[in-house]
Amino acid sequence: MAGNAGEYRLSLRVSQGEISFDYIFTLRVLSEEIPPVTGGKSAYITKVLDFMPAAGQFTNQLPLYEAGDTQEIMNEKVLKAIGNNQRSMISLGGFGGYVVVGFDHTIENVPGKRDFRVLGNAFDAADNPDPDAPQGGSCEPGVIRVAYDANKNGVPDEDGWYEIAGSAHEDPTQEWWYEKAKKAGNDVNTWFDYEITYYRPEKEPESAEEWETYIRWEDNQGNAGYKVKNQHHTQSYYPLWAGGQITFQGTCLPQNGIDESGTGEYYALYRFRYGYADNEVNTREESAIDIDWAVDRKGEKIHLPGVDFIKIYTGVNQENGRLGECSTEIAGIEDLHILGIEIDTRK
Repeated sequence: MAGNAGEYRLSLRVSQGEISFDYIFTLRVLSEEIPPVTGGKSAYITKVLDFMPAAGQFTNQLPLYEAGDTQEIMNEKVLKAIGNNQRSMISLGGFGGYVVVGFDHTIENVPGKRDFRVLGNAFDAADNPDPDAPQGGSCEPGVIRVAYDANKNGVPDEDGWYEIAGSAHEDPTQEWWYEKAKKAGNDVNTWFDYEITYYRPEKEPESAEEWETYIRWEDNQGNAGYKVKNQHHTQSYYPLWAGGQITFQGTCLPQNGIDESGTGEYYALYRFRYGYADNEVNTREESAIDIDWAVDRKGEKIHLPGVDFIKIYTGVNQENGRLGECSTEIAGIEDLHILGIEIDTRK
């Protein structure tokens, strides 16, 4: 990998017999290599800069909102839950809900290796009615953004964020469950520059009949719908420290939840191949992320020497029967290099 800052034009030639194609793409390198971590730095989250979940069944519960809590107090509660290897849990709610965290050092981008792991609560289905189903069960992928503190001002700059390009960023048709989801009527597109607005309900539902039309949302694709309430979680699903409406932007991934029962009783949320949070069992290699998967807003590769800040947001907009909305859950982040964990990147 180039060590000097600058912009590089790379060419890839693919050929078969007399037919060949040339692919030209740009790689930007922001800075030279960072010094190695010394002095007993923590492998875990040490600060929470922002937290705003979208509407969801665990919003105001993970972490617990109490009357009068401000944004700063909620940030502190998130740090207490997932910082410093506490491994409790927070929920980001429906599409777009996010958390922004930082560390006491720069997580190094080691060539050929994965650099950090986002801990979630993804698990495989135990009783899927489809015996030939692909891997997954409760995979609620969160899109990951990373920032390097190039100017050393201690905060992520708005133009300094880069997105980890996971498998559906590259080609959603290659997901193992793609045709299955398409047949089920799911939206299987990856929508870049997606935007959704949630509206605070005037009151909480007073009957089961009102659950289906609980929290209204509209997106920039001409769609609208509701986040549904269920009998298992009776608190408000709208973040109570927020205003009358909340708008989120980002990359919306294909809907990976499929009703395997045909009656709405059993949804399986299938795993994307790689590159997302809360998408794979924490002990497996595909839960780990390579900083070199980062791309800019044009989708072009960017080489970062490391990252100081990570943002995670729920990447799917979907209701899944009795399971409720797809909502990314986060339990922490690990610097794999400080922990001495070596995982090769994808070839």
